[in-house]
Amino acid sequence: MINLFITASKYIQLLLIVLYTYCNFRYLSIPDQEDADPLCDWQLRIILLVHFLMNCIIYLKTADMSAVWFYLLQLAFFLLYTFGAQRLYRNINRLLLNNTVFFLTYGLIMLERLDASKAMKQFVIIVGAAALTLVIPYLIDKIWDLVRWRSAFAAFGILLQGVVLIIGATSYGAKMSISIGGFTFQASEIVKITFVLAMAGMLSRATEFRDIVLSSLVAAAHVLVLVACKDLGSALIFCLAYLVMLFIATNRSLYLVLGTAAMGGASVFSYAAFSHVRKRVFAWINPWADIDDRGYQITQSLFAIGTGGFAGLGLYQGMPNRIPIVEKDFIISAISEEMGAITAICIILVCLGCFMQMMVIATYMEDSFYKLVAVGLAIEYIVQSFLTIGGAIKFIPSTGVTLPFISYGGSSLVSAFIVFAIIQALYIIQGNEDEADELEEMETYEETPDDEDEALEEDNAENDAYASEQVSAEDLDL
Repeated sequence: MINLFITASKYIQLLLIVLYTYCNFRYLSIPDQEDADPLCDWQLRIILLVHFLMNCIIYLKTADMSAVWFYLLQLAFFLLYTFGAQRLYRNINRLLLNNTVFFLTYGLIMLERLDASKAMKQFVIIVGAAALTLVIPYLIDKIWDLVRWRSAFAAFGILLQGVVLIIGATSYGAKMSISIGGFTFQASEIVKITFVLAMAGMLSRATEFRDIVLSSLVAAAHVLVLVACKDLGSALIFCLAYLVMLFIATNRSLYLVLGTAAMGGASVFSYAAFSHVRKRVFAWINPWADIDDRGYQITQSLFAIGTGGFAGLGLYQGMPNRIPIVEKDFIISAISEEMGAITAICIILVCLGCFMQMMVIATYMEDSFYKLVAVGLAIEYIVQSFLTIGGAIKFIPSTGVTLPFISYGGSSLVSAFIVFAIIQALYIIQGNEDEADELEEMETYEETPDDEDEALEEDNAENDAYASEQVSAEDLDL
């Protein structure tokens, strides 16, 4: 009976996620958010229904009442976060808000299936990060002139990565994290936000070629420190974000060509200099040649994806734990195995939808600094998603980065919340300004008829006076 319920839920979940993805792209085609609100309402209902079905399976398979309490806590958080954010900010982008809950739902479901203790730790960080980042739109609205702190953002990023280089803990061949008092965080996840703020500030104020050179040197300093830490995945994200921001700021394709050539040279150098890079490249080219060692992780990922097929095996019906570090770098492989390749494809499409919405918001921004901030954060988000998913399906070599909101990891989770909160802040502020402009236009329009009436009355009075003078003149002539 349980297996029958799992099978039925599997196909219902597939139908629901396809509908959710359709609503996501249908929203992008509707210019007025008020007209798109019904789609957002349906999206939220779909998320909550999927969440309920999957948690029913978790309870049936574990027979643990703690799973029920955990589900109720998640449900309460999703409802409070969604409706609380809408209450705090009237002009919030509901698509990005729903997609945040969507990613968190699938991440928590798969993490609880893999390791319940890690799912609970992740949930605690989710609640804290959500509460803290809800303040970001308010702060940015009050402290609008962030561009003046561009030098401070740049110095902070370089110094923090320098600390990682000196005292950072080595993990899988790279120095990425700092441990303080038993608390460990990945510095590059925070630095990638300050990096975008610094580069956007410098490029938005660039008036001469030497300003471009200076911003490029600062960007290169960030990347070189990451390369020294052997955190090449983050270095690639930083490079691509800066190149796109530079192109938009200057509108010169030559910079893209030169930057791409420099990245190609850096890739060759990294392959020659770092053994763990050569190992990952080998595993990408031919993992079957050393399936028990260097190619083990990627082959297990491919086995999981192939075994699941389009519909998936069903929750708890696969063996995703066979993939090393499955909860971080290869979470999409676990989802594909048990929830189906269709589910994985829909998650990828929703990631793409978030990127498209971020770029649309960037086009709405009138201030060049915040336009570049939105573009830089959008590029970092989509490149990170591409690197994670591409590494899991053997499209590119594995880079060791996580999938935002879905993979296990506190630093990545907090960083993703901050990125989406900044984008939301820009959308909210621009929406408030548009409303103020519309209100001013309406007031002007309402005042105009009165002015016209007064002018018309004055003209009539002048005409009457003129007519009276003409009559008086005629009388005198007579």
